[in-house]
Amino acid sequence: MSTPLPAVPSKADLVYEHISAEILNGALQPGQRLSMDALARTLGVSKIPIREAMLRLESHGLVVQQQHAGPTVARISAHQLRGVYLARQEIEPLAARLAAPLIDATALDRLDRLQMSMREHLLAGRLAEISPLNSAFHETVAQATGFEILVEFTERLLTAVRRYRVSAPLEADNWRRVIAEHDAIVTALRAHDADAAAVAARTHAASQADHDTAR
Repeated sequence: MSTPLPAVPSKADLVYEHISAEILNGALQPGQRLSMDALARTLGVSKIPIREAMLRLESHGLVVQQQHAGPTVARISAHQLRGVYLARQEIEPLAARLAAPLIDATALDRLDRLQMSMREHLLAGRLAEISPLNSAFHETVAQATGFEILVEFTERLLTAVRRYRVSAPLEADNWRRVIAEHDAIVTALRAHDADAAAVAARTHAASQADHDTAR
């Protein structure tokens, strides 16, 4: 029986990854216009993969189409952010509850390594490096449920949070609290305690909502 070949990223995939990374690291700011001609020249591709990537970026809420201006980096309003956190407080406890009886040693080891990396960056003062690790932590929990829809929801919600935090980054004390709250989630998952995992995840989401929506 032949082994399927690994998927090869298309040009549109690579363009999407490049632009989304630029948005999430703050190189492209909310409200900034995106020139498809300039992107095509910079990335060395035709406009076809640029258009495909723009459609995907728009569907993920990273880009909006402005009349007479073309694609523009999306802004996130206070109202939208509140909606994101209302969703997080439902989705993340559900994911933790479903993951608890199913999570295996490989996923737990990944969570431990992510936590270790977050601590290392915190101690070194590299706070900007923590955000993608935080997203990976929550995506790993969602993946342990076996439900792709929960992974997709989690990715979308954490992407929105990262967009907001480009202009309002977390300080060291808050990242320290995030890591401690993650520890509580991991402890419950390692014990395969669904109720405790859900409570820890809800506490974490509520804590971050209080912090981000109060600013």
